[in-house]
Amino acid sequence: MSSDLKEAMKARDQLRLDTLRSALSGFIYKRTEAGQELSDTDEADVVRRLVKQRGDSLAEFEKAGRSDLADKERAEREILAAYLPPQRSAADVRAIVQAALAELAPEARNAGAVMKVVMPQLRGQADGNLVRQIVTEELASP
Repeated sequence: MSSDLKEAMKARDQLRLDTLRSALSGFIYKRTEAGQELSDTDEADVVRRLVKQRGDSLAEFEKAGRSDLADKERAEREILAAYLPPQRSAADVRAIVQAALAELAPEARNAGAVMKVVMPQLRGQADGNLVRQIVTEELASP
């Protein structure tokens, strides 16, 4: 990421530069908090948190009619998302949820139990809201 920061400086791409500085600042904060060097998983968690923050801000700015700020948040979210591993498709998530449902006893089939089984498998690979939606749909289907 630091090499991309240098490229953004050379290209005078202020949006990309500010976004990458924000991520590097998050790494430093997390490293200080943990008291040790960050693993790749820790760094991905920091980026994932920043992407989520941008998404939340984007929704609020759109609700308030601030398209200028919403566009900036959308662009920052896209820059940060490029550093995350690819997300699983809805079909992949559905297959994992169906497999989890097949393993659970019929009396233990509730959203909480299914999410408890599925989320560790999909950590960082799928949005929790998508997983929750698919679990709800699968539990409602006969």
